[in-house]
Parts: sequence; C-alpha cells; structure tokens
Amino acid sequence: MANILSKYLDLMDSQRESTFAALEALTDSQLWQRPTRKEWSIGEILDHNNRLYNTFYPLVKNMWAWFRWYGEWKRRRLYNTEIKDIYRSPSFPHWVGFLWPPKHTPRKPVSLSQLKAETEAIHSKVRAFYTDKDPDLLGNLYVYDPIFGWCNLIVTLRIGIYHDQLHYEDVVKLAKKFGE
Repeated sequence: MANILSKYLDLMDSQRESTFAALEALTDSQLWQRPTRKEWSIGEILDHNNRLYNTFYPLVKNMWAWFRWYGEWKRRRLYNTEIKDIYRSPSFPHWVGFLWPPKHTPRKPVSLSQLKAETEAIHSKVRAFYTDKDPDLLGNLYVYDPIFGWCNLIVTLRIGIYHDQLHYEDVVKLAKKFGE
C-alpha cells in the first residue's frame, strides 16, 4: 500500500510540472485574460486549485493529529485506495467551485512564477505529510465531503489529484488558444 501513496504523490508532482511547463510562454496579460465574462482566467483556475488544497490540507492534517488513535485501532480493516473520477461525470455539480474563489484575479494578478511557487509549496506540504504515514492508518481515517461522501485520507488525496487534473487540462487548452 505504500506504493499507492508514492504513485499518487508522483502523479501530483508530474501533473503540476507538465502543466506549468506548458504555460511558460504565456504573457501576464494572457495568464489573467478571461475567455468570457463569466469564466475564470488561467491564473484564477490555478489559484482555485491551490485554495482547494489549502482548505483540505489542514482538515486532513488535523484528522491525523486528533484521530490517529482510531486509525491504529482499525488498522487491520480493509479500505479503498481508488475512487472513480466523478469530476468527469455529467451530473457532477461543477458550479460548487465558487466555494473556493481565487484570491488572485485579473484585478489582483501575480506572476506565473508566483502561482507556480504557491502550488509547489502546498504540494510540498501534502507530500511531506503523506510520505511518512502508515497507509493502513490513513486508509482507516475518514473525512466527509457532501459530494463524495465519507472518504479515507488516501482517497482524499486521490480526489485532490483528480481535481488538479481536471483544471490542468482546462488551463492547457486555454493556453493553446493563445498560440493559434
């Protein structure tokens, strides 16, 4: 099971690196240009991803700190490490993104290098947290999400990576339009 954590953490890092590499040619104005009046810019989407991690990382960290004993107690129970990517489901309520609005906007822009540094910083915290944890404990500690339901801390990591992937694909598509 330790391999699944390494696999997920490596996927988190590789997605991030390939996405930011694909955005290197963007100008600051392109980074903050909204495709339409009601859609987020590339910079806003990237910052939204960070806001989601910055919301859930403390929750996961506190769950570990407060309830690790429960994971120890239940460590022999079976647990899931996979979850279907429901972000791809037509019934997924994508409108909930407003709950994590970007703090960086076209009115308060930052450079791509700052967005990358902020993303790397939160991803580094996530990697540091998960790297030395016993998967049998993580797999038996649960947090509740109104959309996903009860998810153990391994599945919670996977959901975050699915979320990144969804939005990284969006920003790469938007960036390619600037090259046309």
